[in-house]
Amino acid sequence: MKEQRRFPIAKTGYPFIGASILFALAVWYMDIGWLKLPSVLAGLFLMSFFRDPERDIPVDSDAIVSPADGRIIKVERLYDDRFLKGEAVRVSVFMNLFDVHVNRAPASGRVVRRIYNPGRFFSANLDKASTENEQNALIVSEADKRRYVINQIAGLVARRIVCYVKEGSFVEKGGRVGIIMFGSRCDVYLPPDARVVVGVGEKVKAGSSIIGYWQ
Repeated sequence: MKEQRRFPIAKTGYPFIGASILFALAVWYMDIGWLKLPSVLAGLFLMSFFRDPERDIPVDSDAIVSPADGRIIKVERLYDDRFLKGEAVRVSVFMNLFDVHVNRAPASGRVVRRIYNPGRFFSANLDKASTENEQNALIVSEADKRRYVINQIAGLVARRIVCYVKEGSFVEKGGRVGIIMFGSRCDVYLPPDARVVVGVGEKVKAGSSIIGYWQ
């Protein structure tokens, strides 16, 4: 399923990009030579960071897609006592500074609970980041009453998590649910019978890469 065409920059980035453009204009107007190149590079970096490209969303109703662009750093079975209150499979995606940072829903469903926890800012690829870092979790009930969790986790550089949806909102598979600024991680908790088809080290894209299937 192809998304409807839209401007390929996340609205969250408009103030940052606008400020960088004004700064660059001021630098060039005042002819501050040593700042000219850095001011342009900063603006280009922000436009790249906040890019929000269209994605082809898999039409298979059983397909579960990645919530983020990046690299799979963990696939594990565990007992989830925070969100699903039972056995689960966790898939963790690490986003570096150069990945698209817009997060998307792994499957369609209704947000039954949103849990925000302030925390610390360890490097997002560390194990303790999943419990100790600032994070925002969405518990989503899928059409067949299966629940999953998407957990946005701030990283070492990240200092702001933005969530686009509220409790009670319906999210479409591959739909945008938020963004984490400047290096971060996204965890998905799935029921234990979900079939995960990705492994550690694989690169994935939010909304289009299939990470698993409902069973």
